[in-house]
Amino acid sequence: MDLSNEDSFRLNVLLANRPQAIRIDESKLIVYGLGPQGEATVRLNPNARPDQYLRRVKELISGHVLGSPGGYPIYLRRWTRMGQMRDESLEQLLLLGEPEAVVAAVCSPGLTDELARRAWWAMEDAENARRMLGNPAIVAGSMGRILVDYLLDYLPFETESDKTTESIRLILLTGLLDADRRDDLWKKAARKQVYLVGFLQAVPDNLPGAEGSAARPLPEPILALSEAGNPCAGLLRRVFSSPGQTFLATVATVLSKPPSQDVVSATFDLLRDYFGALRPEGDPDLPLSDLIAEAERFATPTSPDPDTARLLHEYPEMAPEVAAMRILSGVGYGLIRAVALDPSVLGSLMRRKLTPVIDPLQDRLRLLARR
Repeated sequence: MDLSNEDSFRLNVLLANRPQAIRIDESKLIVYGLGPQGEATVRLNPNARPDQYLRRVKELISGHVLGSPGGYPIYLRRWTRMGQMRDESLEQLLLLGEPEAVVAAVCSPGLTDELARRAWWAMEDAENARRMLGNPAIVAGSMGRILVDYLLDYLPFETESDKTTESIRLILLTGLLDADRRDDLWKKAARKQVYLVGFLQAVPDNLPGAEGSAARPLPEPILALSEAGNPCAGLLRRVFSSPGQTFLATVATVLSKPPSQDVVSATFDLLRDYFGALRPEGDPDLPLSDLIAEAERFATPTSPDPDTARLLHEYPEMAPEVAAMRILSGVGYGLIRAVALDPSVLGSLMRRKLTPVIDPLQDRLRLLARR
């Protein structure tokens, strides 16, 4: 099966003019080409079933671009997804009219600001925006603000909590939001716990309103131990600071009414990361009762950790706070496993089921925020 003479001629003219990117609207049967002067359009006139005809169109384009008529080769899909595509091949990927090829290009660490512009023209998509904002070169270029603006506008339409938190995390990490828009996003977060998780992931020590939170006083010798590199003292100093107190209050807000298990899991992950200095070995995957018992053994002047033992030898009255931090450093799926919740359980029913887990954690958060 050959293309119609008109389509073959017009597509070859499009390719001869060296487009920067190609996009195919399969529903409308239109091929678009991006050039220095704007878009060129080829409206297809199929002489066969549309799916067969489109496959032939892609074969013609691929034969011109890659020298292979097989479309976007399977082996290239594997290579590009694994970050193994050569940087000099990225321009070719954007000429194939294949969404998968565009995704491969935006995943490449060698993507430039100019190629990001072409890729965005080829496929505006929230997932592609997130991928590109994970690339420092794109954030620093002209596309950074465009992608941030897109994700901000798209937030109300995002349906998956993990993608929402990832968008907010990336938006904040770019540093491209002005103060007014950052404050506006924070105000919206007051009504959406999933937004708060994004803030906690991105800027745990620089949350809005931290300057208004009173720091909890810490004895001078503990501050000195922190300066000397004692991890336990350093974590106490972080937690007792104004930003630390704001972090605790924000986590407590999220756990007071989480909308889904994904939000609970994401909050556990960020707690383990925040308190990780006290548990460098990582997630212990323990149920709550075991986690509490282990923390009580840890938070003593005879602690197996010499730095913690030294601090508590001098200040045994800090044992409850150290135990609380040790517990929070180990929260994970092990706490939820015993509840055996169906992943589809959401809202108030989920929160009732998780009360035996969440309430003790809230108690530890309140203990660390005690004046």
